[in-house]
Amino acid sequence: MRNNNPSPTKSNYYFTQVHEDAILEYCSIGTTRERKSELYVALIKPAFDEMVDKIILTYKFTTLPNIEDLKDDCKVWLITILDKYDTNKGSKAFSYFSVITKNWFIHKTKKNNRSLQKEIASQDILNESEHNNLILSNPYEDVREDREFWAHLFNEIDEWNELPLKENERKVLSAIHDLFNNIDQIQIFNKKAIYLYLREITGLNTKQVVSSLMILRKVYFEFREKWNSGEI
Repeated sequence: MRNNNPSPTKSNYYFTQVHEDAILEYCSIGTTRERKSELYVALIKPAFDEMVDKIILTYKFTTLPNIEDLKDDCKVWLITILDKYDTNKGSKAFSYFSVITKNWFIHKTKKNNRSLQKEIASQDILNESEHNNLILSNPYEDVREDREFWAHLFNEIDEWNELPLKENERKVLSAIHDLFNNIDQIQIFNKKAIYLYLREITGLNTKQVVSSLMILRKVYFEFREKWNSGEI
């Protein structure tokens, strides 16, 4: 019989059988949203966090630019595919998520290498041709694309009100609306500051805010994937 309120110590955060069981229960048909949230916050997220950190160090992905942002993106991505884990295929959750995390960073490495090669090739052309005034990007188009992204995101956030959200999730969504509507008046230096604002606006504690952000992060990540692929 599973422990309904697991609380592992720091030393066994990293994918013990307790965490395997937590993922199995999370992916089981009939597991309620409340129970999934509890499992994710108490067990799955800490295991994923440490797994991503260890893979980055083991395979030396630390050389990637913006590695901290990529690390956060990967952890958000793991949330979106968590319920797609097929327990019938025989692979352990640890093996499954370790492999796809490593492959995710390999893909980012290859993409970064291609960008570097293009940058070097472009620089070589400039040096050879001595076209020092050649404009490689159009500032107007960059600004316009940025504005279009935020305009679409604002519309997308408005539609999130139609999602079947719980009370705390609606509080966090309302707080996000407030932050966006008053962005010019708010000084945000890092992610911790954002959490602080969300806590102050909602009256929730950090654990409640993190739990409530799960579904919002998932729908945002889906929106960004569609934007990057040109579907939006």
